Amino acid sequence: MDILKITLLFLLLSAGLFSSEYYARVEPYEIKKISSNVVGVVLDVKEEFLGKSLNQEPFIIIDASLDRDELEALESKLINLEQIIKADEKILANLKESLKRKRENYKRIKEMKIKSSVEKDREFYNMVASENSFLATQKEVDTLKNQMMDLQFRKAQLRRSISDKSIASQGFMLYSIDVKEGQVVNRSTPLATVVDTSKALLTIYLDREDVKDASNATVYINGKKTEYKLDRVIKMADSKNISKYKAQIVIKAPKIFSELVKVELK
Repeated sequence: MDILKITLLFLLLSAGLFSSEYYARVEPYEIKKISSNVVGVVLDVKEEFLGKSLNQEPFIIIDASLDRDELEALESKLINLEQIIKADEKILANLKESLKRKRENYKRIKEMKIKSSVEKDREFYNMVASENSFLATQKEVDTLKNQMMDLQFRKAQLRRSISDKSIASQGFMLYSIDVKEGQVVNRSTPLATVVDTSKALLTIYLDREDVKDASNATVYINGKKTEYKLDRVIKMADSKNISKYKAQIVIKAPKIFSELVKVELK
């Protein structure tokens, strides 16, 4: 009887241990796929950067010569347009002052009985002409300001386009390059894959019974106790691994990635 109890207890403990044992690959903390935001011809590809940590230097360069030419011409247009607007605003100020005096003059004259209706009409038409000139100049200034806003928006677009044609990913390691020199790329064309190897990530799929106490579990890796905890637990069944629950552990970066390790939760 005692032997039977011991056997049952051993089987129950074994089943419990098995339910908390998982396997995971040591993957980079982040894998980022870079796609093109622009259209252009690939001028340079730094394939010698593959497998190396990246700095600010671009590893893919897309032709931006037309963008730079347009940007230079646009900046000249903006300078000229700004000068025209300043000149028109001075004219507008003069017209405003002139209109003010003509209104005052007409208001005074129209009450004078010694002035004929012809003279009064002449002053009225003179005032109206000044008012129309003022309004036309005001309209021109507003139109020029709108043009300047459009050009400034285009300037921002060109600067963004030029920036997006020099591909760099400081702090990442270059894992793969998906384009060649001379290739024409469009928006959304895959360019490269970079990875963050400063840390590593273990992804496991928990059994339902392990989810409840997952945050308090002690993590063993390859049989060795660690200080790691489950960093992310998604308490919703995985769409691919049905009846399993995705969890991730962030660990120190190893010398070599993609090793398969055993993860135990106790």
